[in-house]
Amino acid sequence: MALTSRMRYRDPRHGGETSVEHVGSTVRAGIGRAVGRRRRGGTVPVTPDAQADALARCLWPELSPRYASALRAAVGFVLERFEPLAIVAAGSIVRGDGDRSSDLDLFVIHGAPYKQRLQRWFGEDVPVEIFVNPPAAVREYWAAEHLRARPSAAHMIATGFPVLGSPLLDELRAEAAAWLAKRSELTPAQDAWERYSAATLLEDAVDVAERAPVMASALLAEAVLAMLRYHLRARNGVLPRAKELFAELDRSDPDVARRARRFFEAAALEDRMSAAHAIADACIGARGFFPWESERIPVAAPGGDAGPGPG
Repeated sequence: MALTSRMRYRDPRHGGETSVEHVGSTVRAGIGRAVGRRRRGGTVPVTPDAQADALARCLWPELSPRYASALRAAVGFVLERFEPLAIVAAGSIVRGDGDRSSDLDLFVIHGAPYKQRLQRWFGEDVPVEIFVNPPAAVREYWAAEHLRARPSAAHMIATGFPVLGSPLLDELRAEAAAWLAKRSELTPAQDAWERYSAATLLEDAVDVAERAPVMASALLAEAVLAMLRYHLRARNGVLPRAKELFAELDRSDPDVARRARRFFEAAALEDRMSAAHAIADACIGARGFFPWESERIPVAAPGGDAGPGPG
C-alpha cells in the first residue's frame, strides 16, 4: 500500500493555505542529486513521488510541536519549489535559545545558477527565512563575510542541523568550520579608520549637546556601539550578532560590559556622556580628533572609488 502524507504551509499576508500531498515513492533520487527536470526558462515542478522520497531522507531536530510543524511545512515548500542538494536548519530556535520573535532559518543548497532569499510564515504563523544558493555562491559568502568579521553563512552551515544531508554538505560544513576558526584581522589602516569613525561620532555628540540634547544622545549611542564593535573585533577577530553583543562582552571583557550597561541605563545626558567617555578610553583610546593617514588609494580616471573621504 502506498504511503500518503500531506504537508501544509501558509502565508497570512498573502492569504490562504496550500496543501502538498505526497503519495508513495517508487523513485530514489539519490543523496546529492537534483530531483526535478529542467525546461527552458525554469524548473518543472518536482513530482510528488520525488518530493516524498526526499522527505523520507530528511532528519529532524528536537523542537517544540509548534516549531517542528513549521519546519516540516517549510521543508515541504522547499522540496516543492526547488531541487535541493542539501537543507540545513539554523538559528536560535534550532539551538534552543530562541526568543518570542525568533524565526527559523533554512539554508538550501541547490545546483541551479541563481540565489534567492524568501521570507514566509509556516505552520502556526512561524516566520521562516529561506536562503537558497548554489555551492559557489556559498563559498563567495564565506570569503566576503570573513573580511567583515561577520561569518553568518559559515555559522549557519557549520553549526546548523543537517535536515537533508549529502556528501556535498559534509564538505561544505568542514569548510565552514575552517572559516569560523579564522580570525579576521584589521589592517593598520582599517584599525585607524574604525577608531576614527567612532571617535568622530563621540566628538559630534559633544558638539551638539547644548543645542540639541536628543541628537547628542542618539549620536552617543551610535558612538558607543561603534566602539564596542571595534573592541570585540580587535580583541576576538570576529563580530557577534547584534542581539548577542552584550553576551559576548560579558564573556570577553566584563569591565567594558559593565561600562556599556552603565551608559545605556543612564537617563541624564551628562551621565551618558561621562559613561561614553569612559568606554572610549577603554576601547579606542581617543575621544575625538586624532592624527592619522589613510593609505594611498589609486583612483581610476575619469572617476573611481576615492576611499575614505570627508564625512
